[in-house]
Amino acid sequence: MLEQAQDRWFTGAVARIEHRGALLYERALGRTRNDGLAQPVYVDTPFDLASITKLFVSTLALRQAASGAVDLDEPLVRWIPEWQNTPHAPITMRMLLAHTSGMNSGADYRTLFDLDVARFAMTRPLIAAPGERVIYSDLGMIALGVTVERIARRALATLIADATQRARVQFNPPQSMRHTIPATEDDGWRGRVQGVVHDEKAFLMNGVAGHAGLFGAAADVAWLGDAYLAASVGRAQSLLPAELAREAIHEAAYDPVLRRGLGWALKTNDDNSCGRRMSMETFGHTGFTGTCVWADPQRDLCAVLLTNSVYFGRNDSRPLRAAFFEAAVEAVDRC
Repeated sequence: MLEQAQDRWFTGAVARIEHRGALLYERALGRTRNDGLAQPVYVDTPFDLASITKLFVSTLALRQAASGAVDLDEPLVRWIPEWQNTPHAPITMRMLLAHTSGMNSGADYRTLFDLDVARFAMTRPLIAAPGERVIYSDLGMIALGVTVERIARRALATLIADATQRARVQFNPPQSMRHTIPATEDDGWRGRVQGVVHDEKAFLMNGVAGHAGLFGAAADVAWLGDAYLAASVGRAQSLLPAELAREAIHEAAYDPVLRRGLGWALKTNDDNSCGRRMSMETFGHTGFTGTCVWADPQRDLCAVLLTNSVYFGRNDSRPLRAAFFEAAVEAVDRC
């Protein structure tokens, strides 16, 4: 299926499937781009993870809650004084993690060139009362990244590096390795984007943001997913207290399209990109560039598909994703 999708849905991809914490399948396909500058893609090739960044930043926030530095249900005005005496004042870390803060989903990057994007995100008027309903929000995750930095008094990139200890998980890959990273869109503004963050808001934030900007390999994404999966099935992991990790992958807010955990999305129906075969306990996330991870506690299964599908345009790649995860389940169920 992936071979047939190559050069139609993506130029390069890495698929990884883990079962019961062990590697079951991993394969790289294709090239970094579809022209004479192409390089081969390997299993350890880093991709622009796009919104999968949110999972790593959410994990930092949960670790701060586990340490007692912040309570998940404590209003964040202590760290974001910009919210004092505003409609934002009741917003908690739990609301940011569950996308129930009432913050706007995003903004047209062309309106942000002369602005401090983080400040804009934190002060843009709300479109719902805090806690009222789910609004999937890049701006809320930008605010979460700022909050994490202010609580720790350290830079987000440093916090990510310390928490993961994984060399390929990084913001702003060095110039020397950019040609090895699958290219994304020719966006008409920057030309063909390769080795720098695709997301425009994150680009305007110098490549470091709470909602996008991280690069990493399939094994890095699987490592994060498996930490939560392990906690749910009783295997050992050291990233978070098991009770808090389990809470993060259970429903914190209902939405008819995609229920929310804490940072994680939860399977809500068979139209979700995890497909029809994963159980209703499944949790995961997608990224705009063509990245995705889903994990099924019933099967102790974690599968990752990293692609650069946006290379060929902003088409909905859900059919490709769903086909991959359904095939992964079929393979595991045969074992």
